[in-house]
Amino acid sequence: MTHTPDPAGELDARYSGKAARPTPWARARRELESAGVYWLSTVRPDGRPHVTPLIAVWRDGALHFCTGPEERKARNLADNPQCTLTTGTNDLNKGLDVVVEGRADRVGDEALLADLADDFAAKYGEVWRFEVRDGAFHQEGGSALVFGVAPVTAFGFERGGVAAQTRWRFSATV
Repeated sequence: MTHTPDPAGELDARYSGKAARPTPWARARRELESAGVYWLSTVRPDGRPHVTPLIAVWRDGALHFCTGPEERKARNLADNPQCTLTTGTNDLNKGLDVVVEGRADRVGDEALLADLADDFAAKYGEVWRFEVRDGAFHQEGGSALVFGVAPVTAFGFERGGVAAQTRWRFSATV
């Protein structure tokens, strides 16, 4: 995989302190790599929003998560793969919240799925160890589809010291 340079951040001065500077993408990426819980926002077929917490891992420029094929989020993504993943902190006075907008693409490559299964176990413990077969994750409880969301646009909301709101734009061919 070729390395794509990090996108430059654009500061939104309307929502940032006077001395604020754009947050570097490398910092936002570290937040995405290390976060434990993420919130996935999708749209139901009737247009109503759906938000749910889940776990995810960062690999090859995308956040990856899994879900049972009959779960609401999987059904929503089958109709409309556009989604938002969010992570951050509940502390009003410090931290960095990161919002990733993109398209959830199904991962079926078994070599990549095996790497992702290792990533989930390394990050969340052996209880999250998946077997890979038939283009999906499997455990005693059943199967799970795996999706990757490469950022098209991302936002960072930094608090503490000087507040900064940063936007990063990525190539549509990530």
